[in-house]
This record gives sequence, C-alpha cells and structure tokens, in this order.
Amino acid sequence: MSAAGYRFRNEWRVAARAERVFAALIDIESYPAWWRDVRDVRRIDGDSGDVLVRAVLPVALRLRLKRADEDPATGRMRVAMSGDLEGYCRARVVEDGGVTVVRIEQDVMLCKRSLLPFEPLLRPALRANHGAMMRRGQRGLRRHLA
Repeated sequence: MSAAGYRFRNEWRVAARAERVFAALIDIESYPAWWRDVRDVRRIDGDSGDVLVRAVLPVALRLRLKRADEDPATGRMRVAMSGDLEGYCRARVVEDGGVTVVRIEQDVMLCKRSLLPFEPLLRPALRANHGAMMRRGQRGLRRHLA
C-alpha cells in the first residue's frame, strides 16, 4: 500500500433485525438524516451518487459512490469510490445473538490534491477523523433504527 493508502476495519453492533440494518445501509440518500458527518447526497442514477462527508477535521471529501454488489440474502454490499478517495467500501450484515453485526472494510487511496503534500504529517489525524466518523455513524444508525 502506498503512503496515501488507508485500510480501515470497523464493526458495528446494532439492536435491530439484519433486514432493517441492511435496508438502512443501502439507502444512502437517507444518511444525512442519521449520520451527521454525511453532509449531502445527490443521486446520479440507480447505482451511483455523489456524497459530501466531513467529520471532525475542517476538511470535506467529495466522493462518487457506485454500487458494485448488493445481496440482501447474504447481507453483502460493496461500493466503489472515486473522487477525493479512490477504492472501495464493503460490508457484511449478519445477525449474532440477538444483535446485528455490520463488518465494514474500506481500502482507499487519498486523492484530494490539497492534502497530498501534507499526507504523511496528517496521517494520524486522518485516521482519528475516520474513527470519529465511524463511531458517530454507528450511534446514528442505532438511534435511527431504535
């Protein structure tokens, strides 16, 4: 992985049926209502949309997401990302002992030109920023489905 590459692994636990969690996660247009770091979503077509995200740092990322896989029967989903980040995000939604577990994997390259010269210095802050965004996403999804 190059210097501007990031690999993230997160696990969310949500007290809701897997079907409801899966449905909420594939409804990207609803994210701004429950995930405060997702600032805007604009659908392009049935499989893609533009998303603006900003967490703790005063840096917004513009992403184009394109559905690559979506299988409710197996709880698997995957989107390709381009724009300020290039790569993918995939998730697996499974029920486990009365809760639903969402295992999220992201492998991305930072492409935002204004950050690239400073990326080695910013790396710890960017990783922490991502962690904060994911924690708030989990909390928001829990509230949304409660």
